[in-house]
Amino acid sequence: MRIEKKTIFAAIAVWVGFCLAVGACIRALTAPVAVSVQAAKLSVVIDAGHGGVDGGVVGVATKRKESDVNLSIAFLLKEKLADAGFLVVMTRTTEGGLYDTTAPGFKRRDMQKRKEICESANPLCVLSVHQNFYPSTALRGGQVFYRKDDEWAGRLAGNIQAEINALYKGEGVKARKEMTGDYYMLRLAPPSVIVECGFLSNPKDDALLNSPAFCEKIADSILMGLLATLQNSV
Repeated sequence: MRIEKKTIFAAIAVWVGFCLAVGACIRALTAPVAVSVQAAKLSVVIDAGHGGVDGGVVGVATKRKESDVNLSIAFLLKEKLADAGFLVVMTRTTEGGLYDTTAPGFKRRDMQKRKEICESANPLCVLSVHQNFYPSTALRGGQVFYRKDDEWAGRLAGNIQAEINALYKGEGVKARKEMTGDYYMLRLAPPSVIVECGFLSNPKDDALLNSPAFCEKIADSILMGLLATLQNSV
């Protein structure tokens, strides 16, 4: 964690703790969670993975592109973070990718542009939204990745993972463990995590991830994981 943010964490820790407690009570009674916290105007970058000709994977049943699922969840997450008092920057706000042309090397240019947006925002963290896919259709649930040598990102990943596990438990899905990875988006200067929200290769997950109500619960889970991390970062 960067030293300059410690005083901000201390200032909001008590209020964040209160909101987490309220959020837990609300979540026990109804969904989605309604959370409000003045987060001292901390900025967060939301990265909706893929876009344009790079649609990512495709839902096994719905045939919907991962890039579209990512963007829909990213917009829900943006609204919830903004309501909680965070300043939100999005790397992608349209169906298009972040490259000038589709000439060879467009993927490299796309990722470089994401890096520039993330680092220029000087955010608390980067939340990169993706969907998973595996040859076996049996795998289900969300999984969060972080860089091995980033302790704060590891705590963030663990807290988001716990929230997503709790959500999928209601669907009869076994808990997953957050994992380290060496992906491009995890090598940014700000702490970064990749949230694989579910498996588009599984028909049940595919259907859930195309449900606005479930996607809103995914966004709630990411927000609650972030708030839990802030509470314990003093």
